[in-house]
Amino acid sequence: MEKYGLLTKVCILCVIVAATAIPSPAQTFSSLFTFNYAEGANPNGALVQATDGNLYGTTWAGGHGYGVVFVIDSGTVTPLHSFESSDGAFPNASLVQASNGNFYGTTYGGGANGQGTVFEITSTGAITTLYSFSSSDGAYPWAGLVQGMDGNFYGTTYKGGANDYGTIFKITPTGTLTTLHSFSSTDGSFPNGSLLQVTNGNFYGTTDNGGTYSYGTVFEITPTGTLTTLHSFDWTDGATPNVALVASSGNFYGTTWEGGADGYGTVFQITPAGKLTTLQSFNWTDGAMPYSEGLAQGTDGNFYGTNQVSSNYDCGTIFQVTPGGGLTTIHNFDYTDGCGADSGLTQATNGAFYGTSWAGGTDGYGTAFSLSMGLAPFAQPRPSMGVVGTAVTILGNNLTGTTQVSFNGTAATHKVVSATEITTKVPSGATTGALTVTTPSGTLSSGTFFVTPQFKSFIPGIGRVGTQVQITGASLTQTTAVSFNGVAASEFTVDSDKKVTVTVPTDATTGTISITTAGGTATSVKSFTVKD
Repeated sequence: MEKYGLLTKVCILCVIVAATAIPSPAQTFSSLFTFNYAEGANPNGALVQATDGNLYGTTWAGGHGYGVVFVIDSGTVTPLHSFESSDGAFPNASLVQASNGNFYGTTYGGGANGQGTVFEITSTGAITTLYSFSSSDGAYPWAGLVQGMDGNFYGTTYKGGANDYGTIFKITPTGTLTTLHSFSSTDGSFPNGSLLQVTNGNFYGTTDNGGTYSYGTVFEITPTGTLTTLHSFDWTDGATPNVALVASSGNFYGTTWEGGADGYGTVFQITPAGKLTTLQSFNWTDGAMPYSEGLAQGTDGNFYGTNQVSSNYDCGTIFQVTPGGGLTTIHNFDYTDGCGADSGLTQATNGAFYGTSWAGGTDGYGTAFSLSMGLAPFAQPRPSMGVVGTAVTILGNNLTGTTQVSFNGTAATHKVVSATEITTKVPSGATTGALTVTTPSGTLSSGTFFVTPQFKSFIPGIGRVGTQVQITGASLTQTTAVSFNGVAASEFTVDSDKKVTVTVPTDATTGTISITTAGGTATSVKSFTVKD
């Protein structure tokens, strides 16, 4: 089997990222295949590109009737597993490939209690049910999982928990589950999208309903379970945000299924502090009801998504929206090429986007498709953030013969595993910025890789306002702020990648010291005592 066959065939512009600008060709939509029930029916989760270069996904039905896990290789769909209800039923979300190479996901139903499962599956189809939900700890997980910085998985259940409004949970790779939060309706209800973890370590997500106006919320939750409602939708600014968020330039972006100026859904931007801006309100003519796993930000900086329906054929659209809110309809589905593209899009490292539709196609059970926007190949690191020493897997095209991997200019040791995979570690002295891979055919670049700072110690441990304190740690070169128990210091000097000198600011109080860089924030374990 030739790796990356499908993605290579659909690659339209195999040039070097960040090379001399070349005018992009017109977008090209291609139907790849239609599902026939035996190999799956009604795909409803975004595809995920794996380290072998192939695309993996799930279908809600088909197979033995309870859905399948499938792989796409060179345009051929191969079912890896057909669920039997006892081991799960109706997988509705995308998979996540973990650092061990296996995939993890959820099923909406089935399992020991009929209320959904968390499962692990290998690339050859060997499946293990890690957990079966039982209402009190959650029920009916609609969304997929995300692997956190700590190696555990985090997710949500649509219902169940203490109040039957859904939960947020953590589960270890071996299946030990902890309920972090049970929604109470006032703080949201029925979470329907995957979580997003950012550089501060916290997770962000949405609820389908609940909040102040009962139209859904955006929330933040710490890894230990402290939840903050950032925004409650009121219909005028959107309603029913049943998607995962995407982070870009310090803000979050997402869609709502309903509400907005015309009632047909919106695209929104929200800051970490909760200030929401409606970027676009759909009006049916340009599409309606963006119901998917969220937006995908392309390497051109624009966001790409799908609408469930539209005025043209009633089968939905693929759209592009700029960070400023400019909307372009890229494709109108006409049933023969798909209908109800609920899963959203995934940009693969060959630059093209891939997705599935819930229905349509020759047999009516859904389709898979690709969309080229003329974007160049790129490198994709997993994870996209980490401290010095973190193991990183790099996905890409034609990686054989790679001579160098660099983190924002700092070279790292690496191993070429295959034409589509490289392993490396974040090197000492690395800073936040692009990760680059030098291959025989040129240089591939990633988006921003965030090098997380480390706080090791400080001296002295006690002092008055005006005292100079030396902070030692790692990855401190890009320090932008230092604070004492939340009070910002106006005077600090970056002495080296491992040391920062700061002056205790006026109004400082006893507490921990935090240091913020372009890669995130690190906080001391011990408190600094401020003397009178």
